Amino acid sequence: MRLSISLAVLTLGLCQSGFSQTNAPATAAKTNRVNRIADIPFEGHRAAPEFPESLEWLNTGRSLTLSELRGKIVLLDFWTYCCINCMHIIPDLKRLETKYAKELVVIGVHSAKFENEKQTDNIREAIKRYEIEHPVVNDKDFLVWRSYGARAWPTLILINPQGRVIGGHSGEGIYDLFDEVIRETVKHFDAKAQIDRKPISFQLEKDKQPQSLLSYPGKIVANEKSKRLFFTDSNHNRVVVASQSGEILDVIGEGNIGLKDGSFETALFYRPQGLFFDSTNDVVYVADTENHAIRKIDLKARTVTTLAGTGKQARQHNKEGKGVEVDLNSPWDLLSISNKLYIAMAGPHQIWTLDMKTLEAKVYAGSAKENITDAALKDSALAQPSGITTDGKKLYFADSEVSAVRTADLDPKGRVETLIGEGLFEFGDVDGKHPHARLQHPLGVAYYDGLVYVADTYNHKIKKLDPKTKELTSFIGTGKRGTADGPASSASLNEPSGLCFADAKMYIADANNHLIRIYDMKSGLVSTMEWKGLEKLTQKSSAPSGTAEIEWSSQRVSSAARVLDLKLALPPGTKINPNAASQVIVKSQDAEILRLVQAEHKVENETISIPISARPGKTKLNLELTVYYCDKGNAGLCYFKDAALVVPIEVAAGVEDRLTLTYAIGTR
Repeated sequence: MRLSISLAVLTLGLCQSGFSQTNAPATAAKTNRVNRIADIPFEGHRAAPEFPESLEWLNTGRSLTLSELRGKIVLLDFWTYCCINCMHIIPDLKRLETKYAKELVVIGVHSAKFENEKQTDNIREAIKRYEIEHPVVNDKDFLVWRSYGARAWPTLILINPQGRVIGGHSGEGIYDLFDEVIRETVKHFDAKAQIDRKPISFQLEKDKQPQSLLSYPGKIVANEKSKRLFFTDSNHNRVVVASQSGEILDVIGEGNIGLKDGSFETALFYRPQGLFFDSTNDVVYVADTENHAIRKIDLKARTVTTLAGTGKQARQHNKEGKGVEVDLNSPWDLLSISNKLYIAMAGPHQIWTLDMKTLEAKVYAGSAKENITDAALKDSALAQPSGITTDGKKLYFADSEVSAVRTADLDPKGRVETLIGEGLFEFGDVDGKHPHARLQHPLGVAYYDGLVYVADTYNHKIKKLDPKTKELTSFIGTGKRGTADGPASSASLNEPSGLCFADAKMYIADANNHLIRIYDMKSGLVSTMEWKGLEKLTQKSSAPSGTAEIEWSSQRVSSAARVLDLKLALPPGTKINPNAASQVIVKSQDAEILRLVQAEHKVENETISIPISARPGKTKLNLELTVYYCDKGNAGLCYFKDAALVVPIEVAAGVEDRLTLTYAIGTR
């Protein structure tokens, strides 16, 4: 069995689960390791096809060619950003990139399933969301895909330092297999002095734009009695509590990636998504998606605990268990009924339950086959369920990979039925009745007043569905990505992923806009939440900081100087946020040379005038800058920047008697 990764293992068309027969070679790799090393075709089967010149590149700053990467081992990752299995191998790719930082270059080949995924700007958002730091090429017309014979997502192709294909593999669980093969490939070509270890740097997408105060909010819930909102600030690895009027009340999670219980300030999450608020006990349950865990937030005790999940992704289907001893697989949304949590478990294409008394986690619906098959609960086939709601009689869930809204009976002897959706490759933006109506990768659902409202994510819309007639109608959004407020039909969203209702208002987690949007059911208008108390969002280490000291060029000023002007050059189209406390703290290392009347100064506009007194000599100024700013056209889209500046100062006669420093608020 040559290399145990062969293009012949690929199967047509689907996101491949890590548990199908296509992954059998990965198991064989562990048992036949010694025999297999000799069979690795280090010299390659054929020349690797070059990238077409017409393709758009991301995370590079320029186009790449395979020929310029001679001497490097190249790993092509064929992916599409909707695919849960593609998401699952990103941590493995990062481990390989770290271990073989000098020898390996990973290139993501994004070959889109959905129309929305073909747009380069949308791929850019996916790159930032999943914190991908290797080059990605937009293969929207499947040119690279076809040239390598790929047939499934994800597929990985390994290319040797001479530009020849060693082999390929489809599916999850790729680290051990590729770690071994890459290690042996390095040895083989090191012996021939054909490994190039010169570093390569790329211009990453994350460095091109300001870091927003919210980052890809995932799901949102509201409580009318307490007037509170709870939502996952997913890429900041935390849960935010706010009032319905926009006051930030609390932030839960330290902000860094991890699985750690503890206080609000020390607990760690990893890109959490779904939430459920238990108002009786003042508890929030969280689908901690990339920790593969269910967490409990006790709002009174101000603690976070893990209820279920080991922190490791389940590698076997239908393996049930209890509490922190059971492996889960990408829980995406939650719902509680009668002391039981229903979990939209995206990874195995199932709905699970967690008994809140016994903490037993069990399969409720779905056979673990990825498809759209209506049948008895456990005989049905689902496809990446990502949102869940109820009318008290049935579960309604967004089955994203089949662009569907489906139901599951609350009676364990019941069935799964489809309201909207026809198949894995049947999607679009079509209003009407089943079977003709179409969605495009919906991620969220909310039941309200007899209707199911759907976050039609890849159509950038909210739609409403009548479960009795199976009629689907566009409700909010133009179908094009944007941030426009106003009447529902002309307002715009950008991949909304969650929604909820309270006090005749719909609250929308507008993920790619990094915003919470509000639809008023009475006025019919969409608005953007404007936040108050933004400082609470930057008190955790997760907040974008960039606090490494910046050494300024030496400045000369007259001893007659009485004012230091600090001018802030904000990114185009932004302004200082009046709802947040921006400030600069200035300290002199030698107050005898340069004395400051006061250290702390509010930042209310782009020029801060700081009174000083000076005498001849040399010293340094330390400036600690905290700036909140927002888009001029959308006050809800807010950014944060802090910086530490060190400015050498020479005070002398015959030079400028007013010191002016201009600091450009960059992208990070």
